[in-house]
Amino acid sequence: QVQLVESGGGLVQAGDSLILSCAASGRSFSSYAVGWFRQAPGKEREFVLLINRSGGYTYYADSVKGRFTISRDNAKNTVYLQMNSLKPEDTAVYYCAASSHPIHTLVVLTPRASEYDYWGQGTQVTVSS
Repeated sequence: QVQLVESGGGLVQAGDSLILSCAASGRSFSSYAVGWFRQAPGKEREFVLLINRSGGYTYYADSVKGRFTISRDNAKNTVYLQMNSLKPEDTAVYYCAASSHPIHTLVVLTPRASEYDYWGQGTQVTVSS
């Protein structure tokens, strides 16, 4: 079992930056790839970005390329999501998720939430215009 807890969400203005954290406890965190998903009101959950087990590979949705960065510190069992140049359309609940599946099953045109084994409770990010 892996427990995930997101933190760092809040209300910011367009153009601001925010850092989200995903802290893990339980079984070996470095055994899991970690992804971030988000869900806006009335919309389906969508993939944002992911990082592989070692932190040496990342994959981003086109909508956040150049603005968001994912990193991890396995010694601290934590994954970080650095969000820059935030836009109102980034407003959503952000979830981190851990996957034991091979990275090649996660890096697909439309990454699937079903490939992730454990989820956090989410943290709200609201970007005002």
